Formats: sequence, C-alpha cells, structure tokens
Amino acid sequence: MNGNDLLAERFDAHRAHLRAVAYRMLGSLGDAEDAVQETWLRLSRSDVGAVANLGGWLTTVTGRVCLDMLRARATRRELPLEAPDGTVRLPDPVVSGPDRLDPEQEVLLADSVGLALMVVLETLAPAERLAFVLHDLFGVPFEEIAPVLGRTAAGTRQLASRARRRVQGAAPAPDTDLARRREVVDAFLAAARGGDLDALVALLDPDVVARSDGGALRPGLLRRGAADVASQAILFARFAEAAYPALVNGTPGVVAVAADGTPLSVMSFTIRGGAITALDILTDPERLARIDLGPVLGG
Repeated sequence: MNGNDLLAERFDAHRAHLRAVAYRMLGSLGDAEDAVQETWLRLSRSDVGAVANLGGWLTTVTGRVCLDMLRARATRRELPLEAPDGTVRLPDPVVSGPDRLDPEQEVLLADSVGLALMVVLETLAPAERLAFVLHDLFGVPFEEIAPVLGRTAAGTRQLASRARRRVQGAAPAPDTDLARRREVVDAFLAAARGGDLDALVALLDPDVVARSDGGALRPGLLRRGAADVASQAILFARFAEAAYPALVNGTPGVVAVAADGTPLSVMSFTIRGGAITALDILTDPERLARIDLGPVLGG
C-alpha cells in the first residue's frame, strides 16, 4: 500500500463523522457530501505527517469548508424560522423505516439531531453555527475553533453561548419515549383522516407551529396555534391516499403518498409532554424525489 492509499484509508475511517459535522452545518445532505470531498482534497494536498490528532484536524477543516459554503450562499441571512417573504426552507430530512436506522444513518444522527433542531440551526449566523456545532455537538475545544473564525477563544465561547440560548429557546429537548411518541403520531393521523377536529386539537400544544416547505413550485406555509394547524391537517389528509410510519431524523414521522404512489410529503413531529409542539413538512416534489423511501414504502 503506497502513501496515498494509506492516507485515503485513514480519511475513510473519519468520513462518516465528517459527514455528520457537515450535515449539521449545512442542513443539506448533498452539500455535506461536497464538503467532505473538499476536505479530502485539502488533506491530499497537505503535509499532515506531524499532525498528532488527524480526526481533530479533519473536523476543523470540515468546519472551515462549511463556513465558507455558508458565507457563499447568496440568500444567507440571520432569519427567523419564517422568512420575510413568507417562504419556509426546511433542512433535508433523514428518512428511514419505522423500526430502526441503518448503520450509516446512526452515525449521521448520533446525537439525536431532530429536524426541529436543524430548523433552528438554519437561523444562526454562520460563525454562531460553527461555534455551536463544533463545540456543543462535537466537543471541539474553543481554542481549536477560534483560528477558523479569526477570533479569540473567549469570543468564540460567546458565539456558542449566544447560539445555545437561541437553540434552547426555540428547540427545547423533546420527549424521549419512542413508543409513546409513535402513539401520539398514530393518533394524530387517525384523527386527521377521520376529520376529528376536537381530537386533533387535544393532541396539539396550544402554541404548536407547523412549517411546510413546498420548494420553488409550491408556496411554503407557516401555521401557528392548535385550531389552525388541526384544520390544515384535516384538509391535507383528504389528498393523501396512504400514510406510512417512518423515522425522520430518528424520531417518529410519516410519509404520505398519492393514489399513484407519488410521495406527497415527509412529516416530522416534535413532541413534548405528550403534545405535538412542532410539525415540519417537506412537500417539495424535487427534494422528495431524491429521498430513498424504499425502506418506508416497502420497495
């Protein structure tokens, strides 16, 4: 085995971890793959013979690549969950069968990064997101993050602290009982398909937020409040031929399909105290077409 092959082998041992870092930074599975590939290119052009901790070096390089990508996005802003023009942009969901994640998905979602958390990460400024993701989610010391941002360790700590407060305020920790959460989701579906408005309202937190991302062809929507969200759920259920249980970012969710089998939506539920506090719905046909739904639909 020559030097390049050995370096590639060492890199591959860290690839899944780097993809997890990039996904949390970028919210896009495709962009995450691009970031990991760019990290490999930078590694292949670098002399890392004196690097004692290759994994740490690769993590910070991936963070730098992702930071550059975030800053290069023409539409990047520090926005609330709903943009001023009324559009909603959801991160890419990680969809699997209803019973378990595959090994690759387990690594990608190792710290239970639900879609609601990913939505909040999308609202952070790039530097805040980097400081929070690398330190709070992956344990990288502030002293190693600071050079990437061109800040002091103390300044980097302040960025992470500010991001942490926003995350905790907008995406508090959900319930952990998987079976109970599945019961709530199943009850929600039964009530929606049965047109039972009262039952739906009883399952929803009074301040529930529902976000729908329809992409370029369908307008995104943001609804607030149990009555409004329940009414929309009943309306949407009339268009779906079937709904299949799934795991969306490791938590109970649903994939809805039309009569011809075309996917209509991927729905992720955030549940706290036995009530649904957030419902994130991807209805963008282009992005749905790129998701492998075979494990969910039995294909």
